[in-house]
Amino acid sequence: MTVILLRHGVSTSNIGFTLAGRTPGVELTERGTEQAAAVADRLATLPIEHIASSPLLRCQRTVAPLAEKLGLEPEHDERLIEVDYGDWTGRPLSELVSEPLWKVVQRHASGAVFPAGEGLAQVQQRAVAAIRDTERKLAEQAGRDVLWVACAHGDIIKSILADALGLHLDSFQRIAVEPASISVVRYSPTGPSVWKFNDTGADLSALAGAAAPAPGGEVPTGTGADNGNAGHRDSP
Repeated sequence: MTVILLRHGVSTSNIGFTLAGRTPGVELTERGTEQAAAVADRLATLPIEHIASSPLLRCQRTVAPLAEKLGLEPEHDERLIEVDYGDWTGRPLSELVSEPLWKVVQRHASGAVFPAGEGLAQVQQRAVAAIRDTERKLAEQAGRDVLWVACAHGDIIKSILADALGLHLDSFQRIAVEPASISVVRYSPTGPSVWKFNDTGADLSALAGAAAPAPGGEVPTGTGADNGNAGHRDSP
């Protein structure tokens, strides 16, 4: 069984330098809409049989072009929803970098619990469960291997990849997941194997940035305009 992990495209919160979390109504930007169309063109030639998605709007918008091309109805899975950042939701990243919890998120993610929100260990548990449960369901229904797509958010995908790679959650910040990137995990009876991660095709703009990843899975871009972490670092 093989899952393509798709992060949503660039959102209005990404370019607004805020931590969107579960804020309703966060849309894709024009760039994000272009990315969604490009991803649909890349993936529509594959024999994808199922699409699961976070219920948040930016993920729905990202998978819509692909679902239309494939004639599939995306299934919304609450376990793929963005992290509940609690009191951090909607706050500017420029404020959050001074919070003591920021360093915990960067260096000891398994112990990070957001105020009035959830912990990252809890996030990984539900996200991995969502993938494995869907894998089992599809295998039982089809009686064979199935290729499918799960569209989610940065920290969700990074936690799934860390599990598949056998990394401790404390190391998940070593994984980069850009907007509209795809990562591929193949699950077999002997365990998972990661075939791709953070694949954005020919788009290498993030390599021009130098910032550390932020909660939400943000990664730097060359222009500083495509996501909310440009210009922020984890202090030594």
